[in-house]
Formats: sequence, C-alpha cells, structure tokens
Amino acid sequence: MTQTAKAVLITGASSGIGAATARRLAADGHRVFLGARRTERLEQLVHEIAEEGGSAGFRRLDVTDAADMRAFAEAARTEFGRVDVLVNNAGVMPLSQLAAARTEEWDRMIDVNLRGVLHGIAAALPVMREQGSGQFVNIASVGAYEVSPTAVVYCATKFAVRAVSEGLRQESDGSIRVSVISPGVTESELVDHLADAEARQIMKTYRSVAMPASAIADAIAYAIAQPPEVDVNEIVVRPTAGAQ
Repeated sequence: MTQTAKAVLITGASSGIGAATARRLAADGHRVFLGARRTERLEQLVHEIAEEGGSAGFRRLDVTDAADMRAFAEAARTEFGRVDVLVNNAGVMPLSQLAAARTEEWDRMIDVNLRGVLHGIAAALPVMREQGSGQFVNIASVGAYEVSPTAVVYCATKFAVRAVSEGLRQESDGSIRVSVISPGVTESELVDHLADAEARQIMKTYRSVAMPASAIADAIAYAIAQPPEVDVNEIVVRPTAGAQ
C-alpha cells in the first residue's frame, strides 16, 4: 500500500466499468469496497484482487434503496476507517423509442441512474465533510451531452447526473472534489438483454467499435490521482474509430 492509498467505494462493481475500476485502483494501491446485487461476482473479484496483493471488501448493494446505500458506506468506513472516494457507477440502459411507452424501464433508469447517484451522495457526503476531504466520481455518458433516438430517457438521466455533479461542486467548500467521467461506447453488459428489437439492432452497429472497460478505469484512476488542490471536473472518453 502506498502513502497515497485511499478508501474507494465503487457501486455497480460486479462487471464492466465497475469491475475494471476495482482491479485498476487496487493495483494502484488503493483499498476498494465493492457494491452490487450479484454478490457471487463480488466475492470472486475480491478474491482475485487479494491474490494480486490488493485490499478489497464487498457488500451486497441496491443503490435504489437509500438505507442500503447508507449501510454500504458505513460498512466501508468500518472496514477501512475512511470514505475517501465514492465511484457512483451503477447504471442501467434499457433502450426504446418513447412511443413504445416502456414506463417500467423508464422508472428503473431514473431509480438506478439518478436516484442511485443521489443516494450515494447522501450517504457519503456527511462522512467526507466530517473527515474534511473526499471525492465523488460520477459516471455519466456521452449521452449526457447529446440525445439519441431510443436513448431519450437514458440520456435524460445522464444529463441529470451532470447537473447534480455540478451543483455538488458549487456547494462544496473546497474540501470535496467532484469528477464526472463520461464514456462513449464501452464494452459492458448494459445492453446485453435489450427487450426492444429496434434498439438491439442499433446497438449491434453502435458497439462494433466499443472500448474496453479498462479505458474508463484509467480515466477514473487519473481523476483520483490528482493532488488535493486539483479537481478534475469532467472527462469524456470516446473510441477513436467511432463518432460515439
């Protein structure tokens, strides 16, 4: 462990960007505490990190439950003594045109992608203020800057994540850093089970140039690694070969 090791909480850590970030930050010497609903995957990931000499713990987490998010943050502080960074990564992306009226999917995106971030802030911010320092890394998307057909509600939640992040930055007294990382098309499980046939076809083409999740983990590691007086507010990462 290095002198700059931090206690980093990661939501949605069982796959994709969350799992890649856990591996990268643990390799950098940080202590990672992982949350997701699929605990068997978290357990395996923690085991792999430990085998590589890293420090990791986990707890089952449903980010849509504010009380569960508070318990997650408290469990991390109990294990590591601090909460230095919260990576609000958990997200869902069921795509379809508005005319399909998949309202249950809309509600799910709002609950996970937006309320999940708010619950994370509510759980970790008091701890960080008590410590006198901390950092939120909120995972948005290129969909936080532009709107695409079939992704209207998804984009709306990511626009909202940017707005919440900017508001949190402005309300900070300088002790809390806020970073928004916005990936372009990235290898993940987010669209593996799309119910909408049109969206499945669009994403098949869209994902042909997908970046590895490790590319986003590298961006997160960069934001975390900056000295205390430097606050990296926004990073957009796109595949070189594609418009998205």
